[in-house]
Amino acid sequence: MNSDATTDAAAVKRYLDAEQRLLDRYGVEAERRMVDVTAIGGHASVLVCGSGPPVMMVVGGGPPTGIWVPLMAELTGFRLHAVDLPGLGLTSPTSFTTANLRRMAVAFLDEVTTKLGIGTSVFMAQSMGSLWTFWLALDRPHRVRAVSSLSCPATMLRTSAPVPLRLASVRTIGRLLQRVDPPSPRQVDRFIRMAGETFHDQAELRALFLALEQLPGYSDALLDAVHSMVRLRGARPEVAITESSVAAIEQPVQLIWGQHDPFGSPEVGRQAARLLPHGELHVVPGGHGFWVDDPKRVAGLVGPFLERYSETVGA
Repeated sequence: MNSDATTDAAAVKRYLDAEQRLLDRYGVEAERRMVDVTAIGGHASVLVCGSGPPVMMVVGGGPPTGIWVPLMAELTGFRLHAVDLPGLGLTSPTSFTTANLRRMAVAFLDEVTTKLGIGTSVFMAQSMGSLWTFWLALDRPHRVRAVSSLSCPATMLRTSAPVPLRLASVRTIGRLLQRVDPPSPRQVDRFIRMAGETFHDQAELRALFLALEQLPGYSDALLDAVHSMVRLRGARPEVAITESSVAAIEQPVQLIWGQHDPFGSPEVGRQAARLLPHGELHVVPGGHGFWVDDPKRVAGLVGPFLERYSETVGA
């Protein structure tokens, strides 16, 4: 084995070990499924736990899929499927461009659900994952029964991203920022604060963030994803969720919004809830990852919604 392969294998092992420590802390028994996905020319990594009706969980661009684990521990009675996005975990990388993003995202989620044996599912998503899920709901409505969206969906109603991410959308600046501020415990803390969170007493999750950022290809995939969605001035109009797009989503949508979400204020959520044909909004304390420090509160909102729309969906 050459030195690069050895380094890559060590990074993957470090990531898996950190993920297992987080799962152990919360008492979540999970298995990892790898499914071939022609849409990205590789495989998708899916963390699966629990039993019951299927729920697809789509994380945003940046955090590890393990950010769902505190909430997974509280959501009993469901078969939870948490998928890594391409290049941003153990899923194979792909090309993120503004021109191909929607087509690739829809094809990816459509094929992953098919390979998992899921026909129609309730989705729980966050940030960029919510953007992808809403596109799926619009373009493949038979796949999506309902959506619980946690935090501000990426690019919804002219929202954008904090300044550091908009700067990173310029490739030369983004690569410079990565060189001067490489993965480290302090850098992880800054990333978490940028999302409006502190994640009290979350050493295992912080370690997983760091291990994720040290995976081969992660930094390139993150810069490509950011570049495909935002620019210095804000969201790229080609991928923005407009008023007409929101109004066209026929599935029931639950929006849960952090009071201090730096990606978009609760007023954006109120506007979206008014536009959605079947929408509801809940504003809770926190920023862009509010469920981590208060999973019981959030599960109390998400659980009944999932039950309501999962009743007739086969496991």
